[in-house]
Amino acid sequence: MIHARTLNALEFHRIADHLAALCLSGVGRDRAQAIAPLEDAEAVTIATRIYEEAADWASRPVPGGAVFSGGSFPDVSGLLRAASTSRAHAFQPDVDAFWALREVLRLAKEAHASIAQPEAATRWPHLLAMADGSPLPVQLTAALLRCISDDGLLRDESSPELYRLRGELRRLHQSCMHKVKDFAQQYNMLAYLQDEFMTLSSDRYVLPLKANFKGRMQGIIHDWSQTGETCYFEPMFLVEINNRLQELKREEREEERKVLVYLRTLLEAELPGARAALDLLAQLDILQAKRKLAALFDGRCLPLTPVAEGIQLLDARHPLLMLNRVAEAARDKGKDAKAGTAAALAQSRVRPLDIVLRPGERALVITGGNAGGKTVCLKTLGLIAAMTLSGLPVPVGPGSHLPWFSRLDAFIGDEQSLADNVSTFTAQIEHLAKAWKHLDASSLVLLDEFGAGTDPAQGAALAQAVLDELLDKHTFVLSATHFPALKSYALTREGARAASMLFDPQSKRPLFRLAYDQVGASQALDVAREHGLAESIVRRAEHYLLQDGQDATALLGRLNDLAARREDELTELKREQEKTRRQTQDMRDKFENERIRLHDEVRTRAGELMRAWKEGRATHKQALKEMSRLRASLAPAQDETAEGQSVLPQPQTFTTGQQVLHTVFNKHGVITDVDERRGRVRLEMNGVNLWAEMKALRVPGQASAPQARAATRGVVGHTSGGEGASLRLDMRGMRADVALAELERFMDKALLAGFSEVEVVHGRGTGALRRQVHDFLRGFPAVGHFALAPEDRGGDGMTIVNFR
Repeated sequence: MIHARTLNALEFHRIADHLAALCLSGVGRDRAQAIAPLEDAEAVTIATRIYEEAADWASRPVPGGAVFSGGSFPDVSGLLRAASTSRAHAFQPDVDAFWALREVLRLAKEAHASIAQPEAATRWPHLLAMADGSPLPVQLTAALLRCISDDGLLRDESSPELYRLRGELRRLHQSCMHKVKDFAQQYNMLAYLQDEFMTLSSDRYVLPLKANFKGRMQGIIHDWSQTGETCYFEPMFLVEINNRLQELKREEREEERKVLVYLRTLLEAELPGARAALDLLAQLDILQAKRKLAALFDGRCLPLTPVAEGIQLLDARHPLLMLNRVAEAARDKGKDAKAGTAAALAQSRVRPLDIVLRPGERALVITGGNAGGKTVCLKTLGLIAAMTLSGLPVPVGPGSHLPWFSRLDAFIGDEQSLADNVSTFTAQIEHLAKAWKHLDASSLVLLDEFGAGTDPAQGAALAQAVLDELLDKHTFVLSATHFPALKSYALTREGARAASMLFDPQSKRPLFRLAYDQVGASQALDVAREHGLAESIVRRAEHYLLQDGQDATALLGRLNDLAARREDELTELKREQEKTRRQTQDMRDKFENERIRLHDEVRTRAGELMRAWKEGRATHKQALKEMSRLRASLAPAQDETAEGQSVLPQPQTFTTGQQVLHTVFNKHGVITDVDERRGRVRLEMNGVNLWAEMKALRVPGQASAPQARAATRGVVGHTSGGEGASLRLDMRGMRADVALAELERFMDKALLAGFSEVEVVHGRGTGALRRQVHDFLRGFPAVGHFALAPEDRGGDGMTIVNFR
């Protein structure tokens, strides 16, 4: 548990306020205000997974995938409470209340349908379990959608009787319109009327008659206009129609009441489902608010790890400082500044801290100058821990983790109370005494200047004793102190670790950076001088300090200088690593884009050649020659090793009768003549003689590493001699991406060899590889037809391909 006093000291309520401000509904805001640490580690883990799955679900381009992308939903919690406590006629919602409930149920239905996708069980199982936690009210939802219109009125189709009554009312209105028009034309009344249309007054049809003509017709005056120039006059021929109108209106109201009673009955019957719908929308509202909160300070949900792995918060920033800086950055950039821009500016203004307790360490003693950030460090860990235990994202870097804390106690700030007659020291002791029996190996204690409110020697001894006992309990503890005794304690006590808040060696200003395994000077005199205390007082203090022989400032300052330089070097190293990582990624992206461009270019050119050959614009020989030239243009890039050096043999190594591999055609041949002057040789390949460039030849067995790997994956089951083009490709056992790459090379070689039909063996299995092969063949320009082989030749385990 986390005591309310600790949450107040950490200002957790301000985080809840920020979260509530990001909610889109009143229900969500109320629940955000009441957010608190969860009961156990399992609940935290589930909340973290739901948050991550909700982010994946909300980013999925599915209609209705982001229910809260641009609107809110009504708060019907009061209606549901009334439905659960009222009985009979004491509870009768109006149409507006049912319209609000209709909107909630409609949104909940859409949200559930968007979550319950076919892949939900594997992509967001915890989110699906949350949505399926309670069934939605099917009958109530259908009834409300049928009875309540989008504009908040009862539909005519709510009941057969209501449909009949409203139809008769419309017919009555049309009849009135015709009678008034005929009457006005018959007696030439248009000059008497202020408007040629009739209107309603006191729920009766009347005519807007000019006041000076009121005595020329028999009828009833119901009302006057504000100017007195118009009277609303009911002629005698409309009296009977208006009486019928009143009867129909009364019957309509009675029928509407029956519909509302029917809806109330359905609500009472399916009240748990209605609550589940509201709860689902409220939870989704909270989840979208969490995502917005994470975007404000570039946060993430921390995983919970075993206690033995210690604490590791990398690049941790105080959440409230980040949110304040984000607000300032947004004001500086204008109201339209994006959250990402504001977050980036905030990160540059809030210094990150690495708060680390390695396995086996349980206590971290932080020293350093006043106003150097010790208390902020304690509050950063405490608030991040409280937020993590509440299932909220926190501003930390990748690789961070926390253990599960069953209890968190923070002794921060001035807790004295005149009303309770306790001092700061007394209040700390009382609170620690109350919490002591509950502390164990899964507890975290934050001690800010513990023992400082009494005699320094006794306070330091008491603080050491408390740390000893907490370490014996294996309790995690962070302590900020100025006591010299605790500084040496942290360097010598097993299970404890020392850290110091650094300050600038020249300006003596705090750097708000944490250096481990060293202690720091308190810098009290420098702080006093900086804040305007008389120089004479500071000099006398330095004199007394030297007299007491307790001035270790020079030594600690030297340690601070070394640590500051080390931190600068580490920061620069991290910056260089990040720069190298970005450059490497940019280079990879560039190479990938170039590969895709080159691949598309070759495919396009090959398709053009095939179309030219098919349309008769190029002969078969010309198409093959152009295809060979295209392949040859790619060969140099393929024949280089990772070091950029070619593995091709030098021209003088070729001799007559030597067997070589022609890399363009991927065929073996025998050298019959060598022309060293022109750098070419004459090859005999399967009865065909040709001149080949020496740079396109390779001695068998000297393949480069990438080519050797390709050869191990290559074509098997050849039905023609050598390692050139073949009539069959066996892809069984290959991964899909490797198989499709091999298939593309195989098809190119078969085209160059002039084959009209080839066989592709993909096996039966699940059929996934077969479908990918067929998809590839449909898009290959040179394929005229393909089909599964007959059973005697392999059946659905092999595809026969015919070229155009």
